[in-house]
Amino acid sequence: MADNLPSEFDVIVIGTGLPESITAAACSRSGQRVLHVDSRSYYGGNWASFSFSGLLSWLKEYQENSDIVNENPAWQEHILENEEAIALSRKDKTIQHVEVFCYASQDLHEDVEETGALQKNHASVTSVNPTEGEHSAYLPSEDESSSTVSCQMPTEQTPNSDLESSLEINDVEATGEEEKRCDDKTCVKSASEEETSENVLTTEDTTLQPRKNRITYSQIIKEGRRFNIDLVSKLLYSRGLLIDLLIKSNVSRYAEFKNITRILAFREGRVEQVPCSRADVFNSKQLTMVEKRMLMKFLTFCMEYEKHPDEYKAYEEITFSEYLKTQKLTPNLQYFLLHSIAMTSETASNTIDGLKAAKNFLHCLGRYGNTPFLFPLYGQGELPQCFCRMCAVFGGIYCLRHSVQCLVVDKESRKCKAVIDQFGQRIISKHFLVEDSYFSENTCSHVQYRQISRSVLITDRSVLKADSDQQISILTVPAVETGTFAVRVIELCSSTMTCMKGTYLVHLTCTSSKTAREDLEPVVQKLFTPYTETEIENEEDEKPRLLWALYFNMRDSSDVSRNSYNDLPSNIYVCSGPDCGLGNDNAVKQAETLFQQICPNEDFCPPPPNPEDIVIDGDSLQSEASESSFIPEANSETPKESRSLGNPELSSQ
Repeated sequence: MADNLPSEFDVIVIGTGLPESITAAACSRSGQRVLHVDSRSYYGGNWASFSFSGLLSWLKEYQENSDIVNENPAWQEHILENEEAIALSRKDKTIQHVEVFCYASQDLHEDVEETGALQKNHASVTSVNPTEGEHSAYLPSEDESSSTVSCQMPTEQTPNSDLESSLEINDVEATGEEEKRCDDKTCVKSASEEETSENVLTTEDTTLQPRKNRITYSQIIKEGRRFNIDLVSKLLYSRGLLIDLLIKSNVSRYAEFKNITRILAFREGRVEQVPCSRADVFNSKQLTMVEKRMLMKFLTFCMEYEKHPDEYKAYEEITFSEYLKTQKLTPNLQYFLLHSIAMTSETASNTIDGLKAAKNFLHCLGRYGNTPFLFPLYGQGELPQCFCRMCAVFGGIYCLRHSVQCLVVDKESRKCKAVIDQFGQRIISKHFLVEDSYFSENTCSHVQYRQISRSVLITDRSVLKADSDQQISILTVPAVETGTFAVRVIELCSSTMTCMKGTYLVHLTCTSSKTAREDLEPVVQKLFTPYTETEIENEEDEKPRLLWALYFNMRDSSDVSRNSYNDLPSNIYVCSGPDCGLGNDNAVKQAETLFQQICPNEDFCPPPPNPEDIVIDGDSLQSEASESSFIPEANSETPKESRSLGNPELSSQ
C-alpha cells in the first residue's frame, strides 16, 4: 500500500518526467533502492501524452489546481528541533494562458461518449465563431483562460500505458494498411482521402460513405481514445543521445517508432518539400541542375567542414545566414539550408553553430530512413514510461497520486535526510531528485524562467498533399517580426497512433515572446482555414481545415542554474521540465550528469544481463534472473512488419 511504504531508500525521485525517469532507471539498474513518486495521476509530468478526453480532464485539473488554497500544513508536527523543512508546492504553475477553440460542428448529444470509456464524458468546449477566433487578440486572465474547457472524464493516459509493446520501427505504409482495417463506422474519411478513393480500387465498401464527410465534435469525442496528444512536441534524431541510450540500455524494446517522412519549408506563402538525401536532391523538380550541383557540393562540405577551416574561419563572427550568402548559393538554396536543414533563423546562429547543425542533420540521414528523425508511436509520453518500466524491473517502487509534503533537512550537516508524504510517513534517503515544478515560490523566488508557446491542432488534411495520406512532416515557419521566433510545426498522421483516421494532429512550438495564442495564431492562419459549412463546399480551397485548437504556455526551466534556487542542500538534485529544442539531448545529458553525481564511476544504463548467461546460485541470483527474463517477453508480440531499432543499417535497406 502507498500509505505503508518502506521507511528507507537510497534515492527518492519526485516527478516522472523524462530526465527523472532516465535517472531513476539508471540508479535502479546500478543496484540503488529507488522510490519514484508523482502527485499526478499519470506518468510523464509535462512530457505526458493524453487521449482527447484525458486532455480535457488535464485542462480541468489545471483549472481546479489554480483554485487550491494553501492550508495549515499538518506535516510541521513531524519536524524535530534539530531539523528544518523545505515545503513543496501543491500548485502546478508551469502551464499558463490556456485557450481552447472548437471549429467543428458541435452536435454534441447527451448520449455521446468516448468509445471504450469507463464512464460518460460530458464535455463542454468553448465554441468560437471562426472570424472572431481569428481576430480576437484579448489576453485572458489566468482564471478566464483555465475556464475555457471543462469535462467530467477522469484523466486518462495512452492506451499503451502498460508499456507492454515492444519498441521497434514500423513502415508508415505497413501501419497505414492496418489502420484501413478499422470499422467503417468509426473511420472518418477526409476530403483528400475521398478524392484518392475515386481513383484507386480498394476492398472497402465506400458506397455507404457520403461524398464529403463532415467531421463533428461528437466524432472527435467518440474516437477520443485514438488520440494521443503530447504536451511537449519533440522528435528523436536517429543518431542522437536518446536513441543511443535506448539501444544501449535495451529500453528500445518497450516502444515503437516511425520515420518522419518529409521535411517541409514555408516560402512565399506556399508549403514545399525540401530535398535532403542525395536521391531527393536529384529527383527534385524544384531545383535546376545547377542548383542540384551547388547543393550537393555544399552539403558535402558541411559533413567535413572541420577539415577545411580556411573555408569558414573568416566568417566565424557573422550569422549563418550571412555566411550562406557568401557561398554562391541561390536564394532558394539559402532558404532551404537555413530553415529546413540547419533549422535556425537569420539571427539565431553564427556560422559555426549553423555548420554544426547542418552536419548533425546530415549525419542522422539514412540510419533509419530518408530523414534524420523518428517519432514514438502513441506519442512522446511513451518515453518516460519506458524508462519507468526499466526502473521497476530492477526493483524500483512507483506511486502515482502520491504527494510529498516537504523535504526534511538536518540543521547541523545541512543535508536532506528524509521526506514526509501525504500520509505523514517519514521516508529516509541519501539522495533526492526533485522536478522543478514541485518547488515552492520561496525556493524559486530568484529563478527567472523562459516560456514555451505551444499549440495543438486537429485538422482534416495535410498541409501538403501527397500520393499517400500517411505522411509525418516537420515544417519550420520563419519569424516575420523582430523579437519573435521561428515556429516549428510537426504534423502527425493517424498511423502514428496519435489521431483518428481522416484527421491530422498538428503541434506548433516556439520560444515565447507573448502568450501562446498571440505567438502562434498568425502561423495557424497562414497554414489553415477554420472549418465551416461554406468552406466544405469549396473544393478548390488548398488549405487544410481547422477542427479544434488548443493554445497554452509552458514553463522552460532547462537553462536555470542550480545556484538560482534558495538554500538547497547538496544532496537535493533539480530536474528541469521540457526545453524548446527539437531533440531530447538536454534531458539525456541532465540525467547522466545527475546519475554520475549520485553513483560516481558507475556505468550509465548498461544493458540488462542476458537471462541465458545468468548462473542461478542462491535466491538473490534466482530473483535477478526472473526479473531480467521478464524483459524479452515483449519481443514475442513484435509485429512481423516491424524493424528492430538496434539494427539501423539493416532496417534502412
